[in-house]
Amino acid sequence: MFSFFKKKKPVFSGDLGIIGTDMHSHLLPGIDDGSPDIDTSIQLIEGLTALGYKKFITTPHLMIDLYPNNRQTITSACNKLTAELEKRKMNVEIKAAAEYFLDDHFDSLLEKKEPLLTIKDNMVLVEFSFASPPLDYKQKIFDIQMKGYKPILAHPERYGYFHSKPEVYDELRHAGCFFQVNLLSLIGYYGRGVQQTAERLFKKKQIELLGTDLHHERHLNNLQRPDLLQKANEIANELPLLNAQL
Repeated sequence: MFSFFKKKKPVFSGDLGIIGTDMHSHLLPGIDDGSPDIDTSIQLIEGLTALGYKKFITTPHLMIDLYPNNRQTITSACNKLTAELEKRKMNVEIKAAAEYFLDDHFDSLLEKKEPLLTIKDNMVLVEFSFASPPLDYKQKIFDIQMKGYKPILAHPERYGYFHSKPEVYDELRHAGCFFQVNLLSLIGYYGRGVQQTAERLFKKKQIELLGTDLHHERHLNNLQRPDLLQKANEIANELPLLNAQL
């Protein structure tokens, strides 16, 4: 029996435009380990627009011991960058949020009920240490939600201490986390274990968002690799990513 209903053919756009908004990057000049100045920020944005991006939610680190940013420092840097983009008549949209490191300072922000810089609505991007997870990370995820926020865990595939414990990813999702995977993880940029974990999350349909996590030109060059573009398009065709809704 013939069916008149055919499965939708996957679209390969040849770039990253199919993803939608890039919601994790370090494009604001001079406030973390990303772009050091406005000219570099502009060059990186030009490279990303050439890859199909038109909107950016850039997320400087908020890590009190290294990058003691706050709403004022982030908003000020974003305003300066926006003014330069307008001056150069670059047709891109940029918004600033933050990548919050889960430490005691973050706990104090929650306790004081200071409004967090969100990706959209109540969605907040958070990260763990690369050395070891917070001892009470499940409690921290719970506390975030009790304050009315939806936690997005940045690059869960990069936390090597979880690679041998795949059940932790299920636990984090059950605890209420969305996952944001780095595009560069898909091609082994951070190592084979990271790539394998990203692939496992994809196969289990445990990716809500993709991000460049762009810091510098080396990242930009690798984002242009054909194998990365192919894999990113595959994921965007297979999963209901949230990027396009941002």
